[in-house]
Amino acid sequence: MKARASLAIRCAMIPPPETVRVSQRRVACDGATDIPGGAALGHPRVFLQIDEDGYVDCGYCDRRFVLIGGPADHADQSKLPDHPDGASV
Repeated sequence: MKARASLAIRCAMIPPPETVRVSQRRVACDGATDIPGGAALGHPRVFLQIDEDGYVDCGYCDRRFVLIGGPADHADQSKLPDHPDGASV
C-alpha cells in the first residue's frame, strides 16, 4: 500500500511538457506558435495572467509560462504544482 501512495505522488509531479520563459505577466497561448503553419493544429487562443507565484500553465496544452526573474524562474519545474488558474478571455 505504501508503494502505491509513493507512486501516486511521483506521477502527480511530472514536469510540464514545455516551459517558456517570458518577460511580461500577461501572455497568450494558442498551442501552435512553434509549429510552422500549425495554427490549425493548436487550440483556441487564451490569455494567461502570471500571478505572484511567477508561473502559469495553459489549461489546453499544459505549456508552462515562467516569468523571468520571478519566484519560479530557475526552479525545478517538476516540483511546482499545476497552476492553470490564469486563463481568461
